[in-house]
Amino acid sequence: MQSLQPENAAFLLHTFLPSLKQEHATTLKVIQSIPVDKGDYRPEPLAKSANELAWHIAAAEHRFIGGIAAGQFDFSPIPRPEAGFNSVNIASWYAQSFQSNFAKVAATSPENLAKVIDFRGLFQLPAVAFLQFTLSHSVHHRGQLSTYLRPMGSTVPAIYGESYDSAQARQAAQASATA
Repeated sequence: MQSLQPENAAFLLHTFLPSLKQEHATTLKVIQSIPVDKGDYRPEPLAKSANELAWHIAAAEHRFIGGIAAGQFDFSPIPRPEAGFNSVNIASWYAQSFQSNFAKVAATSPENLAKVIDFRGLFQLPAVAFLQFTLSHSVHHRGQLSTYLRPMGSTVPAIYGESYDSAQARQAAQASATA
């Protein structure tokens, strides 16, 4: 990739930040929809369980956003929530980690955003470019996780507009309000 000027990196940061915040809120809703007692669900033996997939999303975002802000990626293991490996604790850790990392990346200097960083020898991109990678990665795995919800006995939250389940909840609320 051609070198990126700091002012262009700053522009990209401010372009990505609203999407990052919105996608995080949506992903958090999906993780919170995992029934606490059914996090071991997996659609087939080779698939990650719901909790494993939720953790993969949360930990990867932590690694990417934190790495962008730090100017390098830290590949040391990320410990799972001490309070227990379930959807409630994963969602709580994810929300806290995101808030901290979001603030750090939002405060990153344009020069550091333009600096090329390496991801496992696979990609060498300006730090800010990894925000798009982060968004795509999370959306991809969130889509996988959302397909687990109904078979686990849960509902699918609104993701990009109403889901069947959120429309049913809205209709029920409207019916009870007029009754």
